[in-house]
Amino acid sequence: CRASRCRTMDIFLQQLINGLVLGSIYALVALGYTMVYGILELINFAHGEVTMIGAMVALSVIGVLLGASPDLPGILVVLAGVLLAIPACMLLGYAIEKIAYRPLRKAPRLAPLITAIGVSIILQNVAMLVWGRQYVSFPRILPESHHEIWGAHITDLQIFIVVLSLSL
Repeated sequence: CRASRCRTMDIFLQQLINGLVLGSIYALVALGYTMVYGILELINFAHGEVTMIGAMVALSVIGVLLGASPDLPGILVVLAGVLLAIPACMLLGYAIEKIAYRPLRKAPRLAPLITAIGVSIILQNVAMLVWGRQYVSFPRILPESHHEIWGAHITDLQIFIVVLSLSL
């Protein structure tokens, strides 16, 4: 194949992989929205904020563990972060449902929607007060290996995201 044609095919395949990974993330978010709507019959606009707080809790735990003992295995540090973020999200979700949504079960449909938007705004501002306004990235603590498929690159994390999305 000619060089320009092969390069175009490599770019196309890379973008196809990127789209599949991003679509898998969207599918996981949609699954969460669907489960919440199926149970509460409410579009929970604070769904993303609860997820964000979980990520920030995990990041905080990871930062503390890496600061305290930088020689801990990466997978153990990530696992500890996730194991503390899950109950934090569960407690937050329970508190939101008990305090904000449950009292409005018999209210007209607009009241819970407005409340959900309000809870979303409150959680965003609480997160900014606790963790600040700056962008934060997860540290690269797990080994990252790249695989090449016909000129396109895919990482273990991308493979994990697609497999997790398909399995859920």
